[in-house]
Amino acid sequence: MADSRDKKQNLVGMPRRELEAFFTEMGEKAFRASQVMKWIYHQGVDHFDHMSNLGKALRTRLAERAGIRLPEISLDQPSRDGTRKWVLRLEDDNHVEMVFIPEGDRGTLCVSSQVGCTLACSFCSTARQGFNRNLSAAEIIGQVVVAARALGLPENKGERVLTNIVLMGMGEPLMNFDEVVASMELMQDDLAFGVSKRRITLSTAGVVPRIERLREVSDVSLAVSLHAPEDALRDELVPINRKYPIAQLMAACRHYVEGKPHRRVTFEYVMLEGVNDSPEHARKLVRLLRTVPAKLNLIPFNAFPGAPYRCSSQESIDRFRDIIMAAGIITVTRKTRGEDIDAACGQLVGKVLDRTRRSERHIIFRGEVGP
Repeated sequence: MADSRDKKQNLVGMPRRELEAFFTEMGEKAFRASQVMKWIYHQGVDHFDHMSNLGKALRTRLAERAGIRLPEISLDQPSRDGTRKWVLRLEDDNHVEMVFIPEGDRGTLCVSSQVGCTLACSFCSTARQGFNRNLSAAEIIGQVVVAARALGLPENKGERVLTNIVLMGMGEPLMNFDEVVASMELMQDDLAFGVSKRRITLSTAGVVPRIERLREVSDVSLAVSLHAPEDALRDELVPINRKYPIAQLMAACRHYVEGKPHRRVTFEYVMLEGVNDSPEHARKLVRLLRTVPAKLNLIPFNAFPGAPYRCSSQESIDRFRDIIMAAGIITVTRKTRGEDIDAACGQLVGKVLDRTRRSERHIIFRGEVGP
């Protein structure tokens, strides 16, 4: 896939201040950045020739130095329930997946942050694909651009089709910190998508130092993949717990929302039959969640080929939910969406040109990941 395009600056994914610096370095006024952002994100324009408020000489110079490159849709799958999944081809022939979930007046887009994942959570299909690399900010925000256009934007910009964005697709967002933060900055920028910080959610398996770092630079909503109320069990389900155990994770979560009235951390808990779904697990979870402003999403396990688990029965899920709610903790059983197209939570796989050895996939557990 390498060609002359690779040498040109991709203007997709550049936060406004970086794009302003790009134009200033070209000897242009900084406001050119605003003009170009509107063309890309509001008007859906991919060619400089169509940017009519830029002079011809500038359009020519831009074509020589820069480009507007997006992931390509290789598969577009609608679900019976209205969910829609896209498989996107990247320039290096890796593929990632994203999912759009409409519900009433809410439209949530779930985007990926890595090609594959290193964290090896035992209930997640993505973890079995191996790991290739982090996505660039252009590839992360590019997913939003592609989805918006596929959903009929900007033609339907009067309707708020995309209301929420969640970084819950392939990969661990905090292991790709800088590119994820840059892309979230664009998601919020009025010249791009103008999504409220409270409607952007970053989901992490619990990279504690980077939760602390995120608090310093961003104020998006935080979700944590918890899945167990005690260390021994979480060590098996979410191996990063061996490095950052639950006590450290909860302390970081408390700090993240400290001084932010009415803000809560969303904890995600996949329901696994006979593994983490007993009344005793629920009571332990109550004691844990009382230590931080929290709400809880219970996620019925979504099976995938070779999965070592089964989903808890509806009776067990309801009993578990009732115990948590009786303690005054907001609890929602998440409705499974897109299961018929493998678009449900934990099912995203894409196509990963795995370039890691097994030992490299677990580098995080050897203490080699800094803040």
